[in-house]
Amino acid sequence: MLGLLLMSRKRKHTLEEKIHLIQQGDLTLLNELIETYKPFIAKTVSSICKRYIHDSDDEFSIGLIAFHEAIEKYSFEKGNSLISFSEVIIKRRVIDYIRKQAKYKELNYNLGSYQDEDSESSAIDAELSIKEYNSKIDEQLRKEEILQFTGLLQQFNLTFQDLLEQSPKHADARKSAILAAKIVADNEELSNSLLHKKQLPIKQLEKLVSVSRKTIERNRKYIIAISLILIYDFVYLKDYIKGVVET
Repeated sequence: MLGLLLMSRKRKHTLEEKIHLIQQGDLTLLNELIETYKPFIAKTVSSICKRYIHDSDDEFSIGLIAFHEAIEKYSFEKGNSLISFSEVIIKRRVIDYIRKQAKYKELNYNLGSYQDEDSESSAIDAELSIKEYNSKIDEQLRKEEILQFTGLLQQFNLTFQDLLEQSPKHADARKSAILAAKIVADNEELSNSLLHKKQLPIKQLEKLVSVSRKTIERNRKYIIAISLILIYDFVYLKDYIKGVVET
């Protein structure tokens, strides 16, 4: 009996059990899990920063905090792995940090230029340098976001090309499809069903939209793609549907 008791105590928790216990407040397991995934966190942060990341880097600290956030929000019912879910969160938080740093540098450059004797010339040079820097950052982050989105689409047997080819030709039809996608993204039950089953919950969705089931099925791939953009908050890709989802 004692032997069985000791064996049960030594039994390793599954990842699902660990996450559940952490979400209940087990800090020891949290620290153990973060330590285990540190190489993954560093690699993910590095993919955004395009350089080797050290433990002492601010970006690495942002990654650790983001991983903790991902653990707190993670649910096995949504169908995604912890790796894929936390990767999105980490990259999003690091991107936000880079943007804030760029704005901070821009402010410092502009303030410094006014203290220079050739303030007008310095201000122009500073503005051009900042615009070039921000342009490069945006280009890098946009490419990274497209790569993330492409990988996510593969889970649904879709491609980025499908989004382009399956886009409704008429503006009204496109708007209706985007609004249907917004309903999916905003509805926890529908979004969980989509992410878990990797299929659009057409039966439930048709009760919440003004278009027919046939129209939903015809635009199924497009609605799925737009739903994923909204659910995962892809900043640059959301520009594609800007204006419609805000109405």
